[in-house]
Amino acid sequence: MKLLLDTCTFLWVLLDAPQLSDDARRLFRDPGNEVLLSSVSAWEIAVKYTLGRLPLPEPPERYVPRQRDAHGIASLPLDEDAALHVARLPNLHSNPFDRMLICQAMLNGLTLVTPDRDIARYPVRIAW
Repeated sequence: MKLLLDTCTFLWVLLDAPQLSDDARRLFRDPGNEVLLSSVSAWEIAVKYTLGRLPLPEPPERYVPRQRDAHGIASLPLDEDAALHVARLPNLHSNPFDRMLICQAMLNGLTLVTPDRDIARYPVRIAW
């Protein structure tokens, strides 16, 4: 299965945080699954870090790729098709980062690993 981690899921995976569901943890650890982190999540992390809303042990430009590589998570770039697909989504979720992740998951046949119940209102496969 190809998994796209929501931003919070990525951060919880790094810490093996208690907020991570047992199913999400199992899916992440399954060597048969391909795990991806969107460049959109990297952008969200950088924005929140810059605003002082997300403390990190080092700047995000080092932290994100270092942790992604250490945990065997591939990078998923944002392509034009996904960026433009956002205009076709109903306005059920106001977070622009999540809306882009939804588009990427839909267009790439990915399962989005997220605790966000609002995302489940879209025609996208989710796991939690």
